[in-house]
Amino acid sequence: MKITANGIDIYYGIEGEGPWITLSHSLACNLGMWDEQVKVLSRKYKVLRYDTRGHGQSSAPPGEYTLDQLADDVKALLDALRIRRTHWVGLSMGGMIGQVFALKYPGVFQSMVLADTTSRRAPDAAKLWGDRILVARERGMDPLVESTLARWFTEPYRKSHQDVVGRIADDIRATPVLGYIGCCQAIAKIDVTDRLKEIKCPTLVIVGEQDMGTPPAMARQIHENLPGSELQIIPSAAHLSNIEQAGVFTDAVLGFLDRVNARA
Repeated sequence: MKITANGIDIYYGIEGEGPWITLSHSLACNLGMWDEQVKVLSRKYKVLRYDTRGHGQSSAPPGEYTLDQLADDVKALLDALRIRRTHWVGLSMGGMIGQVFALKYPGVFQSMVLADTTSRRAPDAAKLWGDRILVARERGMDPLVESTLARWFTEPYRKSHQDVVGRIADDIRATPVLGYIGCCQAIAKIDVTDRLKEIKCPTLVIVGEQDMGTPPAMARQIHENLPGSELQIIPSAAHLSNIEQAGVFTDAVLGFLDRVNARA
């Protein structure tokens, strides 16, 4: 389904019944990244997932995007669907959007899961993202596929799950160049570590043990700066831990939500 919100068309899906939970995907992916989680979460929750601005079937307008803008997209989508409160699960870019949203719109998130993400740009972020933007602008998405897959999955998984990795490769290739560039410009500027103490909702931080893009040190930094948060490191997983270790990831989310609900 599509809805116009915050000046763009946002593609989304809703499955299941129960309390709301919203899923936000990685850069160069789309809402299909969450297929395995939705199968399980939709048994107990009403699951909203959407394509971020510049990705999938959502609009990909030209120009530089910001994390505030991506958070505003989410707020406009929730408002359009009359969702006042929701749990949040965001991976990589989705985790960055979640942090900015929680700071900008306190009280909307009942809880957050921040997976394989960061709260502060690395010292070399400008060059790293600048190089990727240059490749995408001059040569398209195809040259970025293999290096991205190497960061996103461990080598054993890439060899043993070629069908899954192939689908993600297709998603990377299909990502609009303008959308990829716009989101790269947004996430390259993430810098909210010093404000995380302002976030009051229960939070679980998840990271793949072998995540090279947003390694466990970045997850620990979020955990140490967000009072009361929990940290779980998933063995035998790289950046897309929700795919590489889908069962472990989903169980971690459900266990966390059970603890949140019990306290509530």
